[in-house]
Amino acid sequence: MKEENFKIYGYRWVVLIAFMSVVAGNQLLWITFASVTGIAASFYGVSDLSIGLLSMSFMIVYIFVSIPASWTIDTYGFRVAVGIGAVLTGLFGLSRGLLADNYTLVLVSQIGIAFGQPFILNAITTVAARWFPIQERATASGFGTLAMYLGIVLGLVLTPFLVIHFSISSMLLIYGIVSVIAAAIFLIFSRERPPTPACSPDQIERSLVFDGFKQTLRNKNFILLMVIFFIGLGTFNGLATWIEDILRPRGFSIIQAGIVGGAMVMGGVVGAVILPSLSDRYRKRVPFIILALAAASFGMLGITFAVNYALLVGASFFTGFFLLSAGPIGFQYGAEVAFPAPEGTSNGLLLLIGQISGIIFIIGMDSFKNPETGTMTSSLLVLVGLMLIGVFLSMRLKESALLTGNPPGETLDAN
Repeated sequence: MKEENFKIYGYRWVVLIAFMSVVAGNQLLWITFASVTGIAASFYGVSDLSIGLLSMSFMIVYIFVSIPASWTIDTYGFRVAVGIGAVLTGLFGLSRGLLADNYTLVLVSQIGIAFGQPFILNAITTVAARWFPIQERATASGFGTLAMYLGIVLGLVLTPFLVIHFSISSMLLIYGIVSVIAAAIFLIFSRERPPTPACSPDQIERSLVFDGFKQTLRNKNFILLMVIFFIGLGTFNGLATWIEDILRPRGFSIIQAGIVGGAMVMGGVVGAVILPSLSDRYRKRVPFIILALAAASFGMLGITFAVNYALLVGASFFTGFFLLSAGPIGFQYGAEVAFPAPEGTSNGLLLLIGQISGIIFIIGMDSFKNPETGTMTSSLLVLVGLMLIGVFLSMRLKESALLTGNPPGETLDAN
């Protein structure tokens, strides 16, 4: 198929699917304990916060490994970098399953998996840029992000069933085997680049990695986007980590908590297909970011107050549809406004700021939990308020000049 005077290859979808498999596997291992926090705490004889640490370790490690991972992606290519992440995920995912009865060894394995995460997630927009033309990149980034959500939803929904019908140890071993298979798929089928570039020559030039960091951090639109990601990704990390603790005081079971959390992520799966595609079709990013944050703020009120199970599931799906679909559009927008900084640099900075806020939000939500009832209503209301601030900040973003076809460095109003 020809696109202007460069070629687009059908194998791009094979590469994308191979990449998606390892993304999903890594995120499945991250979120494993979120919907079985209470049972896991009893099994290991530790506190809820200690179980939360198994998820939070990913965010802590990310702070230190994100920049080296981005440097690896931008210097050696995504196949080498993601390959490192895939091998770490597979090896430590399997060791976590084999050593599942010991909390300390599970935590060590979890940290090993966490070291692989930035090598994988920071490459989402790089895969899109290597293999896809500019008008398909938000869609490709959407599928990469969709894989994150698929892994998370499997972890939230499937884990309670496996724990109830088998055991925590058996569940962890099953997930370890899955992570090895996902790593093998990526290593076998991935390729760094198509035979010829998938974009015009003026879209290939890139600055050096650390020059890219300096350029990116001087870009007003990108700084605003980082603040928005600080709020949005931190909110999601907090909700995903504490979903069972949020719902337990209202009398919901771990199965119900898993389904509610899964509904939020499934909404994100649907949204990550629809909204990025519309963003590509209309060649706009900013209006969709504004819409997503505003609607998600409204949906979070349902998660905060709903006591009816059906309403809670619906509110969770609605929130996820908009909150999580903002991710791939934001990643692609960040890559465009940061151009010519490498995609791994912009992607990594956005994820990094979200991991930092995730740690803050997770600890804050646990610290401000009502000591008598265990409810997290006040924390959830604070998150809603922060989301509304994110809406206001997103209205100040300028449309991507790279997308609109204007010379790099220029920006346009969203309207």
